[in-house]
Amino acid sequence: MDEREHATKLRALALGALGVVYGDIGTSPLYTLRECLTEGGGFPLVPEVILGVLSLIFWALIITVTVKYVVFVMRADNQGEGGILALTALALRGMRPGHRRTGIVMAIGVMGAALFYGDSLITPAISVLSAVEGLHVVAPALDAYVIPITLTILIGLFVLQRFGTEKVGRLFGPVMLVWFLTLGVLGGWQIVRYPGVLAAVWPGHAVEMLFQHGWHGFLLLGAVVLAVTGAEALYADMGHFGRKPIRIAWYALVLPSLLLCYFGQGALLLHEPDAIENPFFHLAPEWAQVPLLLLATAATIIAGQAVISGAYSVTLQAMHLRYLPRMEVRHTSEHAKGQIYMPQLNWLLLAGVLLLVLSFQTSSNLAAAYGIAVTGTMVATTLLAYKVARSLGRWKLWQAVLALAVFLTVDMALFLANLVKVEEGGWFPLVVGALVFLLMATWRRGREVVRKRLAEDALPFDLLMERMKGGSVQRVSGTAVFLTGNPRGLPPGLLHSLKHYKVLHQRVVLLTVDIEDVPHVPDDQRFELKALSAGFFRLIVHFGFKDEPDIPQALETRRIPGLPFEPMETTYFVSRETLIRSHGKLGLPRWQEPLFIFLSKLSTSASEYFCIPPNRVVELGMQLEI
Repeated sequence: MDEREHATKLRALALGALGVVYGDIGTSPLYTLRECLTEGGGFPLVPEVILGVLSLIFWALIITVTVKYVVFVMRADNQGEGGILALTALALRGMRPGHRRTGIVMAIGVMGAALFYGDSLITPAISVLSAVEGLHVVAPALDAYVIPITLTILIGLFVLQRFGTEKVGRLFGPVMLVWFLTLGVLGGWQIVRYPGVLAAVWPGHAVEMLFQHGWHGFLLLGAVVLAVTGAEALYADMGHFGRKPIRIAWYALVLPSLLLCYFGQGALLLHEPDAIENPFFHLAPEWAQVPLLLLATAATIIAGQAVISGAYSVTLQAMHLRYLPRMEVRHTSEHAKGQIYMPQLNWLLLAGVLLLVLSFQTSSNLAAAYGIAVTGTMVATTLLAYKVARSLGRWKLWQAVLALAVFLTVDMALFLANLVKVEEGGWFPLVVGALVFLLMATWRRGREVVRKRLAEDALPFDLLMERMKGGSVQRVSGTAVFLTGNPRGLPPGLLHSLKHYKVLHQRVVLLTVDIEDVPHVPDDQRFELKALSAGFFRLIVHFGFKDEPDIPQALETRRIPGLPFEPMETTYFVSRETLIRSHGKLGLPRWQEPLFIFLSKLSTSASEYFCIPPNRVVELGMQLEI
């Protein structure tokens, strides 16, 4: 690829990143400055306060987003992939299973991912609601329709998920490009009129704001965090667009546009304090307010879409890494692998988002709930990034400790300032996070108990060979593939089949799927084959946590030396366990047993998860006490 083609590709990726990565942080100017200045009953709208708040927003964007995420955290990639679960997998690499430190690292990662779901519910609600609230400025007579319009837009957004976003998604980047340019122009015009607002760049204004206002100043940080919501997306979407395009978009357009918009709102308020009702929409002249309302609504829909897609992606990773039960996954595009739709998750998210809008009614009320989810995930990311920097030898100890001290101090200050808002709505993301954490921990622990129980019940291969010596077992042509989670003994399904039918196929493959802690496994490292005897083979198929675990396709597209494979002559045998409670006797606490059994019933079948055609599957039932 020559230099010109490379530059064209970078520009295309950077444009794509605008529509996916920056939707959340890009719509924050709709409400952030207003919430900061009205925090805790409001501050006097005097120059010292306005400059102090702007200075805090400026340095939050520089320290938290630019320095922490863009410069440092994005270096901690898992083979190019980012996100809290990819970072957790990277941090766990080389650690001993069952070790206390391993459990702590895993708990931090799972809690960070769990809080992300609270963010996934709040972002579409607060973004769309804040845009539609522009009606207060544009057409006050339509105030009563803000909630119905918001609900209609959100329902439409979630209903359309089943059709995918491949075609309309091509518009996301250009629309967000227009949005960021509009932010810059509107804000820049006000700065030109009142350039004195640029004094807020001086950090002394931020420090003075915090110390002069004491406790009220500390609580202000809970609203300042609204300016950096969506920072995690820069890291989470790194696998889709790459580190460089995301950085180019940030430095060249997003950061300058955000700063111009915030400072422009500040300049406006310095001379028109009455605009505090909605300083963003008051930036525009009257003739431009209706087009701005429509553009803002489009931008917030795109922000909501990005978060929904992110929730699908995180859930898929969690399923592959065995933190969540298997759910139905539909691919909505023949060309783009990442375009998926998860019906169960989609309707759960919709119900949660609608409940939020109906309960909180305004974006100001929702803002109190927003910060805890965001800052909790940020704290988890900082701790995991420190672990990666140290364990993989990428940083010296003093460098890692210094970075940890700076970033964790900022993160904890923002987190604690939001923790005070538990009664005002902060309880919501905490409850969602706790529930998701409980589900993930229960599923992970329960599957470990099931794996151990199956391993205990498995018969050694030599014993089967002894039984077959008498010639009582008839062999038929074709290949039988028995799926098993145990890469050593015999799967229970094979023993049940042999017991009832007294027949074995000419070739018997004992197949184990291994989802590794890397995003992708190269094709030449996909298979591990061991020929046993009497036509038996043990095959381990390796996938990354971002790969689609399509077993038939993997077997068909890459021939395995020593194992002839004919799709039409192959039958897959899959065991389906019916779990029975042991009342705490076999490793799972008594209170977790019914929850794990319930999750197991919700889980889609292994044959569906591994994309095995229904007409090639034989399901064998078995009871298992846990």
